[in-house]
Amino acid sequence: MIRKTLALAVLGLLATPLWAADCSTTIEGSDAMQFNQKSIEVPKTCKQFTVTLKHAGKLPKASMGHNWVLGEASDETGIIADGMKAGADHDYIKPQDPRVIAHTKLVGGGESDSVTIPLAKLKAGETYAYFCTFPGHAALMKGALAIGK
Repeated sequence: MIRKTLALAVLGLLATPLWAADCSTTIEGSDAMQFNQKSIEVPKTCKQFTVTLKHAGKLPKASMGHNWVLGEASDETGIIADGMKAGADHDYIKPQDPRVIAHTKLVGGGESDSVTIPLAKLKAGETYAYFCTFPGHAALMKGALAIGK
């Protein structure tokens, strides 16, 4: 029985390409207003890419909420300003904002949320900005996302 299970496990490993791209990442936001990653490189072999935002702190979203918002770097200031106007009820993201490529909901301590981005929405060679739109957080909580070579 053990031999058969081991043989099936080995066959399963051989059937799975060891070079398969990891088409997801987890990024953590903390009570110190920091993301644990300043850059994300998406493998070009991915058809879609999932980002999971995990709030590693303890504070509630009303006082230290975080989201993960992706847009073109040139749109960052406008997305943040319009997000402030939209308020907490809209997770500090203007509803239907065409400049926002992808975003998670606002999460508090111990919570998480994920978003999946079709790579067809991104251009190779372009660098995108990601940031938290909770008031005042984008100054520290930001990074860059690009498609790898």
